[in-house]
Amino acid sequence: MGIHYDYKSTRGAKAMEKQAKREKKLAERRAKKQAKIGSNSKKEDKTIPIDQVITLDHLTNPNKK
Repeated sequence: MGIHYDYKSTRGAKAMEKQAKREKKLAERRAKKQAKIGSNSKKEDKTIPIDQVITLDHLTNPNKK
């Protein structure tokens, strides 16, 4: 009979631990996703401005930035 008493008395604490664990995982996922999005936005912009004429040099020279 002691097992039932123990279950009811610790049920609230266990539920709070599970909630904290879920929130921690969710926060980690969000941080990971934000880091991934942030790393993508720091990439170089390799587009050619509209006012320039596209030449063969733009297309074939790998060293030109």
